[in-house]
Amino acid sequence: MIKIIITGPECSGKTSLTKSLATFFKASMVEEYAREYISKLDRKYIKKDLLEIAKIQLKSEKILKNKKIIFCDTDLLTIKIWSKLKYGECDQEILQNIESRKSENHLYILCKPDIDWVFDPQRENQFDRDNLFVIYKKQLEEYGFNYFVIEKNDRLNKSIKKINNILKI
Repeated sequence: MIKIIITGPECSGKTSLTKSLATFFKASMVEEYAREYISKLDRKYIKKDLLEIAKIQLKSEKILKNKKIIFCDTDLLTIKIWSKLKYGECDQEILQNIESRKSENHLYILCKPDIDWVFDPQRENQFDRDNLFVIYKKQLEEYGFNYFVIEKNDRLNKSIKKINNILKI
């Protein structure tokens, strides 16, 4: 199985791209669980909620482990970045899970935040997306994860071409 994770700062086209890629490749998709989890809270989220989100996100990925290819709308790396920015630290269990997955067959698509920001009550970083992009890129490089950056227009076709080249389809 190959897992293709679409990642990057908020409002950089991750969800739309993930859905479109999963449709194009006739593959399964793992949705970002954080959005669903937070929308059900009757309070602001707190640090321990991020661990719960991470556990469900992992569980959703594991359900699809027998598929040839899956597309993930974010993963634990996003939760790590989110936690460090908001709380100054990240739960060890999340960090251990990221570290243990380094040997998995996966590819990251890092979305550059060069598209318009759209209001959403769960979004918190309208004016810091470029800095967040740098953080995402640095994290991908520090972990040694295979990735490519997607930017500007026609993200879907550019992503399909890159994925096909990598998969040798």
